[in-house]
Amino acid sequence: MAFAFCAGVYFRGAAAWWLPLATMLVTDLGLNVYYWLHGIDVWNTQDLANLAFNYAAYAVLFFLGRRFKAQTSFLGLLGGGILGAILFYLITNTASWFFNPFHNPEYAKTLTGWIIALTKGTGGYPSTWEFFRNTLLSGGLFTALFAGSAKLTESAESPADKKAGAHDDEEPEAEETPEEAKA
Repeated sequence: MAFAFCAGVYFRGAAAWWLPLATMLVTDLGLNVYYWLHGIDVWNTQDLANLAFNYAAYAVLFFLGRRFKAQTSFLGLLGGGILGAILFYLITNTASWFFNPFHNPEYAKTLTGWIIALTKGTGGYPSTWEFFRNTLLSGGLFTALFAGSAKLTESAESPADKKAGAHDDEEPEAEETPEEAKA
């Protein structure tokens, strides 16, 4: 989730969208194959539609990241990452309520069912508030580490970079002509 946000902020060109998307697609396919091999049907229409909403959430986070610049303050970027975590939670839990891939009886298609999907979740499992807390913490931590690393590396220039960007106050010396060089 935070990778999609940070890719939107820092990556340029084609890698900005395909790198996070390809990374998440490969891991999701790997997880789905693992679950499928353990007897869980993850290739049905409801599960795939739910997964598609996860990718829609990633796209929202990528475009949210595009609203920020790499020069944005650290706290601004951290706030963007936390806002992204909130959006991701709302989008993905709403999709789980709407598609109900595990046929949870609590997820009635009513306002109450949606609120249960956003707060309590399914009985016998950790509450969705715990998922929300973990999403905020992991998204905030990843964004903080990514943005902090970027801020540290942009301030640490190599000697060659410093020399390349240096400006002399003096007028540049005129080049010697071949006649002056012979003298």
